[in-house]
Amino acid sequence: MRVRRRVLGNLRAVLAPVAAGMGVMAAAAAVLVPTLAGGPGDGGVGGGAGRASSPVVTHGAYGPGSASARSPAAGCTPENAAESLRPSSDDGPAVARIKERGQLVVGVDQNTYRWGYRDPATGKLAGFDIDLARAIAADILGPDAKVVFKAVPTDQRIPALQKRRVDMVVRTMTINCARKKLVAFSTSYFQGGQQVLAPKTSAVKAFDDSLRGKRVCTAAGSTGEAELTARPHGAKVLTVPNQLDCLVRLQLGQADAVVTDNALAAAQAAQDPAVELKGRPFTNEPYGVAMNEADTDLVRRVNRVLDDYRAGGASDGPWMRAYRKWLKADLPDISGPPSPEYSD
Repeated sequence: MRVRRRVLGNLRAVLAPVAAGMGVMAAAAAVLVPTLAGGPGDGGVGGGAGRASSPVVTHGAYGPGSASARSPAAGCTPENAAESLRPSSDDGPAVARIKERGQLVVGVDQNTYRWGYRDPATGKLAGFDIDLARAIAADILGPDAKVVFKAVPTDQRIPALQKRRVDMVVRTMTINCARKKLVAFSTSYFQGGQQVLAPKTSAVKAFDDSLRGKRVCTAAGSTGEAELTARPHGAKVLTVPNQLDCLVRLQLGQADAVVTDNALAAAQAAQDPAVELKGRPFTNEPYGVAMNEADTDLVRRVNRVLDDYRAGGASDGPWMRAYRKWLKADLPDISGPPSPEYSD
């Protein structure tokens, strides 16, 4: 009981800055910016050397004037949604703008354990997504890159890009066709799936009729919300600004189950041993770096960085080192990064 109270207290403290949603994003960013904008402990970390050895899937003719390059959402299906533009190191308008400013502004999470969270031991942001964001910054701006991290709630990731409050979002963001009509994505850097999280003693078994009559929590604007809208299984759906809010609701008895990506659910289960993943993943969730849809040169540059980041495949490249550091303890059966898919 003492453990549950201590965990709950810690989660309440973490949750406080984001409980009010978008109105608090600017305040959170104001706190993050002076702390993380290029300080010696938070500078960029370079990407790995060499090119990716993973196979690629290509469709259509290569060229910046191709239909796919002009409209990535055109012809998008669930099967090809993870396709992106081919890598390039050329500086276009977006990359030039970042270099002129001298810093990369990245929308991130500061509340998701293992992915993007504030390490209580150091007071700094840490996690798999944070390492990737720093690698991108280092490639564009050099080894001493200045990175400005802005905390962005789940339902504000797309508006933050459209209004150019951030250059990119690196925040466990699933690539899908609906989102590709609004923003641009890199190739996939992680493959997850929606799954149910519930107390170990719960009668909930999976994403099925065992949810009937249950209060099921998910983040607004998430793929979990979309799945529950399409197939509620008789559940009463509760939406919150950020996914971590759902774990708190679960612990307070205000929700009976959570629907979220299994990668995030595994991290939440690591925080609270009283909950567990139920059933199996029931969707494919490829995570990508999201950018403004007009910034095609930045998309290509990020894809080049991801090629380097995947280098080494399942051996000892930057991606695998980050996986072993942050994710392997909770997601032990991953053999390597997803292969890139290109549309042009």
